[in-house]
Amino acid sequence: MAILKAFKGLRPPKEIVKDLASRPYDVLNSEEAREEAKGNPYSLLHIIKPEIDLPDDLDVHAQAVYNKAKENFDLFRKNGWLIPDTKDNLYIYAQTMNGKTQYGLVGCAGVQDYMDGIIKKHELTRKEKEEDRMKHVRVTNANMEPVFFTYPAVKEIDEIVADFIGNHAPVYDFTSVDGIGHHFWVIDDDAVISTLTGLFAKVPATYVADGHHRTAAAALVGNEKKNNNPDHNGNEEYNFFLAVHFPDNQLSIIDYNRLVKDLNGLSEEQLFEELGKVFIIGNKGPVIYKPVKLHNFSMYLNDNWYSLTAKPGTYNDSDPIGVLDVTILSKLVLDQILGIKDLRTSNRVDFVGGIRGLGELKKRVDSGEMKAAFALFAVSMKQLIDIADSGNIMPPKTTWFEPKLRSGLVVHSLE
Repeated sequence: MAILKAFKGLRPPKEIVKDLASRPYDVLNSEEAREEAKGNPYSLLHIIKPEIDLPDDLDVHAQAVYNKAKENFDLFRKNGWLIPDTKDNLYIYAQTMNGKTQYGLVGCAGVQDYMDGIIKKHELTRKEKEEDRMKHVRVTNANMEPVFFTYPAVKEIDEIVADFIGNHAPVYDFTSVDGIGHHFWVIDDDAVISTLTGLFAKVPATYVADGHHRTAAAALVGNEKKNNNPDHNGNEEYNFFLAVHFPDNQLSIIDYNRLVKDLNGLSEEQLFEELGKVFIIGNKGPVIYKPVKLHNFSMYLNDNWYSLTAKPGTYNDSDPIGVLDVTILSKLVLDQILGIKDLRTSNRVDFVGGIRGLGELKKRVDSGEMKAAFALFAVSMKQLIDIADSGNIMPPKTTWFEPKLRSGLVVHSLE
């Protein structure tokens, strides 16, 4: 059963929270982070992307970069920009996008839950990205950023959260530059904390929605500390890591689309001939066409949009992986027709999160940078949970969650 643990968070003063809270480390490169934090000493990017305070030509994985993260973290605490709460609390972090608000419970997840498979994942992690975040956790001795979890919704938990926010003002309430509303409450009532952790203990499993590398890094460092401590008793802070837990019925997954650089030597006529063997094709003209259901795709090529509907028999609806549209597209089009065998390593394919809109696909094809684009119907939460429950792994770049969590509203120290 899943662990949700209260902890003494490190939090910014209300006056600087909007300036301190940042986008996650992995959604912007060093140059973008440098630009975003320019003139803002409070930005958490100084800790989670510390290379921005070092020479441009320095390797981002140099030890000096990790040392800078620790130096900046120490500075934030010394300056009173991150202040420890006086007792163990839970927290509520809500986000509003396009008029819809989702409410997450912020608490620590258990390292052992990850090791035992109670925390389930649906993506493969890359060793080098894992090791990068492990070094960051080791040197700061903290989880600077939360991971984004989901769990099967529990009516009683939803009711307690709704009651709490109805009776308490948020300690933080601001809108970030991207128009997302961020609202944050501190649950410091021990009776409420006890009830919530008790209810959560009945949740059979939690699921990594976003942040697989940070989750793996936090859990592996915790396990490492356990193995290196001859007096380990299981209550040490390193046995837990920072997570925001959202009920599955409040989340939606956005499409994650594909662009290809060439047609693998095929003419457009030959491409359509091959596609026609496995898809029902409809020419939609120059107006953007968005897929309307599972197994329906859109393709943009040479100023026109096309509807591609997979023919029966070309996919397996009883297979949790085979039913996915990313699987169908990867197998029938990218692999068999275009010769793109490995989405992780091929430089002939690129991926665009649906938050950018299908106009982004059109723009990149029209510019000549890419030859064709394929848009997919978004994966459902049920598909994600079915895959994680079956122990399977989704193909690369399948899910895109939005809005992203802001980092820095609360930090978990392992000390």
